[in-house]
Amino acid sequence: MPVSNLQIEKILDHYADLLDIDGANQFKVRAYKNAARIVDGLSSNLSDLVLSGEDLTRISGIGKDIASDIREIVETETLSKLLELQEHVPEELLRILELPGLGPKKVKSLYRELGITTIAELKQNCEAGEISKLSGFGKKSEKQILEAIEKFSRRPDRFLLSTARELVEKLLQYLRQLPEIQEIQVAGSYRRAKSTVGDLDILVAGENREKIMLHFVENPEVEEIISHGDTKSSVVLNTAIQVDLRVVDQSGFGAALHYFTGSQAHNIAIRHLGLQQGVKVNEYGVFKQKEQLAGRTEQEIFDCLGLDYIDPELRENRGEVEAARENRLPGLIRPEDIKGDLHMHTSYSDGMHSIEQMAEAAVELGYEYIAVTEHSQSLKVARGLGPEKLKQQMQEIDRLNRELPEITVLKGLEVDILQDGSLDMPEYILRQLDLTVCAVHSKFNLSREEQTERITTAMANPNFNILAHPSGRLLLSRDPYQVDMESIVRAAAEKNVVLELNSQPERLDLDEFYCLRAKELGAAVSISTDSHNTPGLSLMHHGVHQARRGWLEPRDVINTRNLPELKKILQK
Repeated sequence: MPVSNLQIEKILDHYADLLDIDGANQFKVRAYKNAARIVDGLSSNLSDLVLSGEDLTRISGIGKDIASDIREIVETETLSKLLELQEHVPEELLRILELPGLGPKKVKSLYRELGITTIAELKQNCEAGEISKLSGFGKKSEKQILEAIEKFSRRPDRFLLSTARELVEKLLQYLRQLPEIQEIQVAGSYRRAKSTVGDLDILVAGENREKIMLHFVENPEVEEIISHGDTKSSVVLNTAIQVDLRVVDQSGFGAALHYFTGSQAHNIAIRHLGLQQGVKVNEYGVFKQKEQLAGRTEQEIFDCLGLDYIDPELRENRGEVEAARENRLPGLIRPEDIKGDLHMHTSYSDGMHSIEQMAEAAVELGYEYIAVTEHSQSLKVARGLGPEKLKQQMQEIDRLNRELPEITVLKGLEVDILQDGSLDMPEYILRQLDLTVCAVHSKFNLSREEQTERITTAMANPNFNILAHPSGRLLLSRDPYQVDMESIVRAAAEKNVVLELNSQPERLDLDEFYCLRAKELGAAVSISTDSHNTPGLSLMHHGVHQARRGWLEPRDVINTRNLPELKKILQK
């Protein structure tokens, strides 16, 4: 099996982290971090490019040395540089790096001063009061580290949907090599597009079940076979995710797909509806006594029960069954409805590519417009722009708009919301922009009341257009900050502020519940990628799937509008 982009990205990222802990040159560290980010955003498979002899340096951001490293990873499934580094910098330190608040410099200090290499050792030293004795730490640091370890230990064993998608593509490619497989679908929370998934459920219809199951468990990616049967087998892949495969009859494939897609609450609601109509609904079909009325396709199931087809993303028993009976299901947004991206970064701040390169990539996606939104001046770690640098960028955007007739580049800024609710840029500058994307990047530990007041105060500013990643969450690693989201959504509706749905796979913020609440209260939503390179623009579909889970239609999302309509919306 070819090495996946995910595996390459992880190796490059691990190498960068260990270099950082080892005190390597920051330019080298950043180069590998940027390369990992590029690989993560690529739509093409790097293994295929390597095996076909493609020059990887043609990919912007991939230099000669890193291209050579990628070829080595594809050919050997490892990186000799990483193995050499691990001889004197323990790989276990990467687990400590996952704890919020502990960057490479602090992890290096813990390792060099106290010999700490594991989270268990870190916890033991915190409890013994040893951490507070180190330079750069204190009693408060010890308390915060212990709290972070407690949260880390309770972290659910789940995977980002984006991670699962790459694994699924590889799995399906492998399974489809077998001609006996006639139909194949991934079910479960993956098909419902939940932001994280626990395991993968795959359904197959085909001839020769024994051969299909043997092919499945003999996948080279399988690390452990949990069970191996005629109708169901379960394995754990070398990426630690469990995969269950079921072989079903083609006559009941649609019924099985509906049942195993779930959710459980949706299935119960459908089963009760069937009982009311005098039929039995299960994973084999719809039955009137012993006669099968439907089951070949999902559409047959819904038709038999007098329901409109319910998209998988809606199957959570949140009113979708009633809406399907009354012909009032939403016409959910689709990726092709998006006309532009309103949040991205370029080489002016912490992005990798120029404005022109981002614009040209957006043209390839068929967009009418993009907004360039660098970080503002207070976010120094991201090389935030001050007024003079921003003016320089605005002049470049004016020039590009004269030279690029296919697309319009809007002048924007990702403006920090300061602790008192003010915005991190003079008003006279903000008034010159086409839009602002305003965000909380600091003081995450404010109380619920303080954080809510901070954001709602900022929203009252007439130059505030879009609230970026509203809850501040990072899936599987950072909880949302304490904030009254109901009040935030209400304030957005009242003040004509747009709520962003950030498409970064580790954010997907706004969550589905507040997407629906925004729709109910009349607050508009934007779906943006927050991309830092050209491949990142392709992440838009992640946000669209999240929006579909929140019942959003094209009319609920501002960047489905053409440019004149968008500009009208942005004029508060």
